[in-house]
Amino acid sequence: MSKFGEKGSGFRVKSGEPQDFYKLRDQCSDRGELFEDPEFPATDSSLFFSRRPDRYYEWRRPHEIADNPQFFVEGFSRFDVQQGELGDCWLLAAAANLTLYKRLFFQIVPDDQDFDDKYAGIFHFRFWQYGKWVDVVIDDRLPTYQGQLVFLHSTEDNEFWSALLEKAYAKLHGSYEALKGGSTCEAMEDFTGGVTEMYEMEACPPNLFQIIIKAYERSSLMGCSIEPDPNVLEAQTPEGLIRGHAYSITCVRYVDISTPNVSGKIPLLRLRNPWGNESEWNGAWSDGAPEWRFISEAEKEELGLTFDNDGEFWMSFKDYQRHFSRLEICNLNPDSLSEEELLDGHKKKWEMSVFEGEWVRGVTAGGCRNFLDSFWHNPQYRITLTEVDEGEDEDLCTMIVALMQKNRRQIRNTGADLLTIGFALYYGKR
Repeated sequence: MSKFGEKGSGFRVKSGEPQDFYKLRDQCSDRGELFEDPEFPATDSSLFFSRRPDRYYEWRRPHEIADNPQFFVEGFSRFDVQQGELGDCWLLAAAANLTLYKRLFFQIVPDDQDFDDKYAGIFHFRFWQYGKWVDVVIDDRLPTYQGQLVFLHSTEDNEFWSALLEKAYAKLHGSYEALKGGSTCEAMEDFTGGVTEMYEMEACPPNLFQIIIKAYERSSLMGCSIEPDPNVLEAQTPEGLIRGHAYSITCVRYVDISTPNVSGKIPLLRLRNPWGNESEWNGAWSDGAPEWRFISEAEKEELGLTFDNDGEFWMSFKDYQRHFSRLEICNLNPDSLSEEELLDGHKKKWEMSVFEGEWVRGVTAGGCRNFLDSFWHNPQYRITLTEVDEGEDEDLCTMIVALMQKNRRQIRNTGADLLTIGFALYYGKR
C-alpha cells in the first residue's frame, strides 16, 4: 500500500507526474500563497460536463464561507454528511457508513491536515482505484450560491471535511455532475477496497437477515434503495420513504421485546436518509412509534435511541423487505479495522487465504485426468489434421501457416511450441 505523497501514489495528472500533497503544500507555504489546483480549476467545467450552470456559482474557500473554519468539529459522525443539490445520495450513504469506523475513516480522510498548522489551501483524500490506493489532491475552493455551500455539507456550518471529500471524489470522476446517479456499492468499494455483493428483495435467500447480521458483525458497509418511480423523480411513498434514493444501514440488532401477550426478540435495522432531515419512515418502529413502549429503557439506551429529525430511523426487518428493493453489502479486508475497534464493538473479521500456483509445461500442464500417469505430457486438445488439396504448389512456410490457421482452435492452448506443431502438421500430411 502506497503511503501519502509516495511517488506513484498520487492522482496522475495530464503531465504524467502524480501530485504530491506534501511537496505542493510545502511549496505553497514557502511562497506564502494558497494552492490553486490546475487539474480541477474553479470553473464551470469542474461543475458540469453536459450543460451550463443555471445560475452563477461562486467558488469560495472555507474562511470565506464561515467563521473559524475547521476540518473536524468535535470529531466526525454520520450526521456530518448532509446532501445538497447534487443527486449523489449513493456516495453520501457510503460516506455516512465510513464514519462508523475510525481506522477506515482516516484511511480515506487523512487527519494530517487542517486550517491551522501549515494551512495552504490544499487537502488530500485517498480512494481505492484499480487495485491500489490513489491520493487525490485538491484546493479548498468550494462552489457556493449566495454564500452557502451548494452540494454536500455538514450540520455544523464551520465543518468542512465532508464537502472537501465530495470535491476530491468529483475530481476523480471529472466533475461534480459526474456524481449524479450511481451505486452505493461502487462508492463503498472506492472507500475500502472491499468486495461487494447485492441482493434483490424479490429474489433474496430465506436467511437474508442472518447474512445481514454476519455482515454487520464483521463491520461490512451496507446500503439499500427503492426502485425509482419512472414518472416522478425521488417520489415519496405514503410511509415517508424516497423512491430511487440510497439509504445507509447503520445498525442491525435483535432487540428484546415484551408485550402483554408475547415476549421474545425482533430483528430491527437502523437506516439513514442522507438528506438528514425529517424525511423518515413513519411506520412501525419509527421515531416516537408506540412499539417502543415494549422495549426496556436499558435496551433503548444501548441502542442510542433518539427521535430527532435527522434522517435516521428504525424499522423491522419484515417492513424492510416489504418496502425496499435492493441491499448492497461491502465486505472489508481483514486488516481494515484496528484491534481496538474489533474489541470495543465486539466485532469479528473476515479471514483471507491466498493460494499461489502456476501452469508449467511438462509439470502441471496436461490434458484429460483419466490418464494420470501420463497427465503431464497429455495434450489439452486433440489436434485434428486437415487435408490439403492435391496439386497445391506452395512453399514450406506458406503450407505450415495454412495448416496452423486451419487448426488454430485445436492448438491454441496446447502449451507446445507453435512452430514445432506446424512442422508436425506439415510432415504428417507429407
